[in-house]
Amino acid sequence: MGSTRYRAATTLPLLIRNLRKESPKPSNQTLPSLRRAFSLYDQINLIDSVPEDQLRFQGYTDTGFTVNGVKYEGSLLIVDKLLMSWSPKTFSEINIDSLSMFQLLRPVPEILIIGCGKHVEQVNPELRRFIRSTGMKLEAVDSRNAASTFNILNEEGRMVAAALLPYGVSS
Repeated sequence: MGSTRYRAATTLPLLIRNLRKESPKPSNQTLPSLRRAFSLYDQINLIDSVPEDQLRFQGYTDTGFTVNGVKYEGSLLIVDKLLMSWSPKTFSEINIDSLSMFQLLRPVPEILIIGCGKHVEQVNPELRRFIRSTGMKLEAVDSRNAASTFNILNEEGRMVAAALLPYGVSS
């Protein structure tokens, strides 16, 4: 019993020193998952699985995104379980025409998340009015946070849409 107490007394300070050291920066740019943070099953599951009926951003680069293990180059438009290539290459190309499908889409997503690229941009009032006229709320953030927000809302089971420019795009 005395040796166990001695081992704990010498190991504990070493453990505390190691925990205080800054963890190394990850080399790949992965996105957080609400499911992995709060589900005991996923914390013990070593394979980062995605339900077949759900899309999830798993990473991003300056030129594209990884969704459900597949790498996509360029801008993406995602609505619920549908993923499409999207034509805008810069924030200034995001307009009513590039989002016109939302006039026809039923049911309408409750929120549209616009990924502006590397920096948050101001959405012009005309485009804001158009999005509101469809019944959706609008959130415009950088593309990394847009992908993460999409994941969280989608994992909550909410109907969400995302229109994202690659992270490397800047105005």
